[in-house]
Amino acid sequence: MIVESGRRAPGVLALAAPALVVLAAEPLYLLVDTAVVGNLGTVALGGLAVGGGLLAWAAALLNFLAYGTTARAARRAGAGDRAGAVAEGVQATWLALALGLAVLVLFQLLAGPLTRLLAGSDGPVAAAGESWLRVASLGAPLLLVSLAGNGWLRGVQELRRPMRYVLTGSLASLVLCPLLVHPAGLGLVGSAVANVAGQALTAALFVRALLREGIAWRPRLTALRAQLVIGRDLLLRAAVLQVSFLVATGVVARAGTAELGAHQIAIQLFFFLALVLDAYAIAAQTLVGQALGAARPDAARETARRVTSWGLGTGVVVAAALLALRPVVLPLFTDDPAVVAQATVAWWFLAAMQPLAGVVFALDGVLMGAGDVGYLRSVTIGAALVGFVPLSLLAVPLGWGLAGVWTGLTLFIALRLVGVLVRVAGERWLRAPDTVTA
Repeated sequence: MIVESGRRAPGVLALAAPALVVLAAEPLYLLVDTAVVGNLGTVALGGLAVGGGLLAWAAALLNFLAYGTTARAARRAGAGDRAGAVAEGVQATWLALALGLAVLVLFQLLAGPLTRLLAGSDGPVAAAGESWLRVASLGAPLLLVSLAGNGWLRGVQELRRPMRYVLTGSLASLVLCPLLVHPAGLGLVGSAVANVAGQALTAALFVRALLREGIAWRPRLTALRAQLVIGRDLLLRAAVLQVSFLVATGVVARAGTAELGAHQIAIQLFFFLALVLDAYAIAAQTLVGQALGAARPDAARETARRVTSWGLGTGVVVAAALLALRPVVLPLFTDDPAVVAQATVAWWFLAAMQPLAGVVFALDGVLMGAGDVGYLRSVTIGAALVGFVPLSLLAVPLGWGLAGVWTGLTLFIALRLVGVLVRVAGERWLRAPDTVTA
């Protein structure tokens, strides 16, 4: 374990626990937001789903501002250069502002066409989604600044501050949302205003943290270019992931209504559980990045071993819980016998893949921390194009239905598992291109 300033560095769980809180804060707020807006009627709820889906899609694609910055900052911190690690946060913040403004302009110009495309018609749901998106997209630069802030603070092993900042912003949104939607009479637009207000507060806290470090705020093109190189690989990886899940949903929609309902239940649980397991990836990024920055490959390999054990153990526990609680959990989502029958099929796949996913997500973090994102990109895209997408597309014509799609998703996880295990078992990831040379 790395020792810094005479004290032992935090362990995997000490870093993973606050990371999990940050990861879960946004989904939990969205659940409350959905419940508040749901009282306005189905049109408002549909509008939130359309507009919120577009904004969430943009945030997911640009999440490299957090993950890429963590890797670069951790390497500098591990080398004893805290000022350099914080400087990575400054440059990531400039990049976040630039990309956030681009997203804002895009949604202001194309909010109407995009919401109509996603809603499938030029009706009231599309109009509601457009009105929500035009206001909520004002928070895009703020949201991305917060991602950058999370990145550099993770890199210097300070995960409690991001947790406090994110919870503060989320709490503000939680208080404002019902007040603005109902008593203030803003309706669906009130939800968007509450989102922006919370994002503004969180972003302000992250910027204040940077200012207190006393680092120069001048943009450096070489550092921005280096961050974009990491971002390019992570962006391409995220884009292929998003498209693969969209293809799977489109295929299931053609299989039948019961299959689509069951798939929605299972895939949302998959995404939620991925958040739990991804907390280990964040811990791995920080610890591996600092170990390699300190020229301690032995510590990096030990971190890989530990997060693999934690990921596997947690995956086994989650799988057992899913199987044991299926009769209790499924009725919470639906009482339709046809949907329950189809969801039971997907449930077995969902449970079976959890131990595999626990290891995959943990080792994803190891390779990200090592700056080996090019390999990670290639493995993920290859697994999607060889396993997930082909089996999903063949599911309907071959009569495999929902089982075919979830076989594809399981194969996708298994192929990624093989890829990351082979890489981490070797030595090349310990000599991956330095993420901080630029």
